Amino acid sequence: MYYTTALIKMYEHKLKELNPAIKNITYDVSDLYKYIDNLHDICGLVFDPATNKYDPQDRTWIKNKIFQHLKSKATN
Repeated sequence: MYYTTALIKMYEHKLKELNPAIKNITYDVSDLYKYIDNLHDICGLVFDPATNKYDPQDRTWIKNKIFQHLKSKATN
């Protein structure tokens, strides 16, 4: 799930940029969702081998994938 990790890293980079003096920054998933909601244009393109095309997915889909990713990290 490269895209979920990339979005999380983008958000964490922005937090560090905005708060350079703070060594350990914490946030919760709702903060990350707000960041995603404020991105101008964002969608996920998912390849469907049955149709041999990419299908666009919306912000809600992206947020669900991020939540699943973070949940799997927390349980490991």
